[in-house]
Amino acid sequence: MNNTVRRRPLDVGPIRAFEAVARLLNFRAAAEELSLTQSAISRQIKSLEDELGAPLFSRGTRHVELTGPGEALLRAVVPALDRLDASVRQIRQARGRRVVNVTTFASFGSLWLIPRLEAFQRAHPDIDIRVAASDQLVALDDPEVDIALRYTSPLKAPEGAIRLFGETLTPAISPWLAAQAAAGQVPALQRPADLARHTLLEEDDHRPGAEFLSWRHWLAKQGEAQLEPRSWIYLNFTYQQVQSALAGQGVALARVGLVAEQLQRGELVEPFGIDGRIHSPFAYWLVVTQHSRHRPEVCQFAEWVREQGALTRAAVGELVEPEGPGEED
Repeated sequence: MNNTVRRRPLDVGPIRAFEAVARLLNFRAAAEELSLTQSAISRQIKSLEDELGAPLFSRGTRHVELTGPGEALLRAVVPALDRLDASVRQIRQARGRRVVNVTTFASFGSLWLIPRLEAFQRAHPDIDIRVAASDQLVALDDPEVDIALRYTSPLKAPEGAIRLFGETLTPAISPWLAAQAAAGQVPALQRPADLARHTLLEEDDHRPGAEFLSWRHWLAKQGEAQLEPRSWIYLNFTYQQVQSALAGQGVALARVGLVAEQLQRGELVEPFGIDGRIHSPFAYWLVVTQHSRHRPEVCQFAEWVREQGALTRAAVGELVEPEGPGEED
């Protein structure tokens, strides 16, 4: 009989109480957060411990600590509650305004997606866009993700991913620095060897594929593998490189697809022209999650992203048509 009782699913109420106490390590604070009495919280924790047959907390006079079983349960409970809450939010949103949830990495969001969003919202004022920018990959089965914009090699692109544009890199500087170099007020920038007298803005990234974004890789391609610049500025993100270059602080190795409009407007200058461009095997991809493919607003936004990707390909002179995963750039 006891075995039958202990195999039944746990009630969500005690699980909520347990998570709150485990997070706050305080029964009173948990009770206030859940709008319950402290005795009600204690009863729920006691019922959960009886159900599991193990103590979840060790209770002292002035402190509460998780036991080993409590820590094990918390590791399972937190992601489960997060997913539950996300699904509830998604259902509630579906009953109100139409929302498309987009996940991408910070630099792509800042440099490519966000500057274009105003045009989409002008054409679709009834659709709200929520952008979550993070350098941690979000699972594609997350109910709060409708569209993922990824950067990866073709062989590692998710199934069903649509290629937006490839990766091209080029040295880029501010017009002010270009004018100063042309006037002889700072060292010239006419050939790769001239970089020895300038500051290089380097993306300080150690993730797979980052070697293709490095100045060392570019310099080796130019026959200047041993070149040492006047100085380095190391930055965490691509958009920081671009900001630093715009401020005239040095020479960035810019991702052409992400700064194509700045190059067209003359806000950034390629000191070595298109001869200074190199390509990497990585590309930018659009992924529509399986659980959102049927929603018209998601389809509309995905089609708009594809159109923007085509404009970027044209801007950088890329002739390759979008491909699926497993195709080489």
